[in-house]
Amino acid sequence: MQDPTSPLPDAPRLKPLLGLPAAIALNMSQMCGAGPFITIPAMVAVMGGPQACLGWLLGALLALCDGLVWAELGAALPGSGGTYVYLREAFGKRTGTLLPFLFVWTAMLFIPMTMATGVIGFVQYTGWLWPGMTSMQGHLLGLALIWLTIAALWRGTGSIGRLGIVLWAIMLASIGCLIVASLTHFDAARAFTLPPGAFDLGGVAFWLGLAGSLTIGTYDYLGYNTTAYIAAELKNPGHILPASIVYSILGMFVVYFTMQVGMLGVVDWHRMLDTSSPAYNSIASVVLAETWGTTAARIVTVLILVTCAASVFAGVLGGSRVPYEAARDGVFFRAFAGLHPRLGFPTWGLLAMGVLTSLGFAVGRATSLTTLIQLLTTVMILVQSIAQIAALFALRRRRPGMRRPYRMWLYPIPALIALAGWSYIYVSANANAPGAYPIQWSLAWLLLGSIAHRLWSRMHGLRTEHA
Repeated sequence: MQDPTSPLPDAPRLKPLLGLPAAIALNMSQMCGAGPFITIPAMVAVMGGPQACLGWLLGALLALCDGLVWAELGAALPGSGGTYVYLREAFGKRTGTLLPFLFVWTAMLFIPMTMATGVIGFVQYTGWLWPGMTSMQGHLLGLALIWLTIAALWRGTGSIGRLGIVLWAIMLASIGCLIVASLTHFDAARAFTLPPGAFDLGGVAFWLGLAGSLTIGTYDYLGYNTTAYIAAELKNPGHILPASIVYSILGMFVVYFTMQVGMLGVVDWHRMLDTSSPAYNSIASVVLAETWGTTAARIVTVLILVTCAASVFAGVLGGSRVPYEAARDGVFFRAFAGLHPRLGFPTWGLLAMGVLTSLGFAVGRATSLTTLIQLLTTVMILVQSIAQIAALFALRRRRPGMRRPYRMWLYPIPALIALAGWSYIYVSANANAPGAYPIQWSLAWLLLGSIAHRLWSRMHGLRTEHA
């Protein structure tokens, strides 16, 4: 019988069909989605005023520095699964299957949780169009969106790229309308009226609020790495992957910052502090209703709903590829290595994302949005963000002759800035989500994953570590 952890040389491979426009479209669709439409008020509430704009600035810096880590690793190791491939190549000989297994284990949690926030945003904005929607109807609507997304992805990669561009265009139309509406009715005095002590650098409250704002801002930029998860399906990953990451981050920074300032110039930020108000739950619809009128607000809200759906579409697409590469290497369940016999996509990975996103949506509906973001971010930081930076340093040192189509600008400064930013977010997580204990939950999840790995290894008669 074949060793279950040996690679599958004859397993079907994904086909490289996506070019740069489709890659940027998938990244930006995943980055925008529901994010700014539901988190702009949350950032204002966390910081206590319009100084929350700092979250977009620092979030862009962190995303760009971290994006350069993804760019170098992804261009050099363009396999499906993203971080899994990088950890396998950097640490596989030292940790055996443990570290790659833990990444897949963790990714199967934080990716669906991220998608769940997009589904929550879809339900929130539907509530503006349908004020009488009950909680149960909201639950059913969210689940319907998830499984319609799975159905839309049940097709070949080439048609997915074309569909992604269409959804991207709709996203640009929705945010374009919002920006134009807010800037043409902009009141600078309303936008830049700061509360007393807004920049009290000597106070603990400022730094904790900044960490919370940075966490939310960074969450909104997440998705710049979508193409790294599907690098095996890019036509020229050494060029397309780095370009798609950098262009996506810079483009979305302009969009996010303009949206934040524009909204603050239309809606008094004090209204966003009430978490039960329309200004908190559907700020974009409120802005449009107060500038262009209710009819225009309804039309653009429909576009926002499509944008939310597009983010779920792009995220589930990338997430479904994560267990595929690990399964091909025998580090995850073999079933995930199978592709659809005719359409050529990972069937079990896609179905698993549907089930887990449904569970994440249920958890999100039972908690607050900011708590959900804190939980998914802390889980992600240890096994993806920090581990991946370590992988970059390890590969630079141990494999200097490795082919690198893209090399990080100003190495190692961006990687060190990213490391500092992720560490700051992580250590501040408990204070920004009181009672949720995201740090403890992240460590417990890793412990549970280590136990699961040991049991899985024993089932197959494998050693859990290498000498």
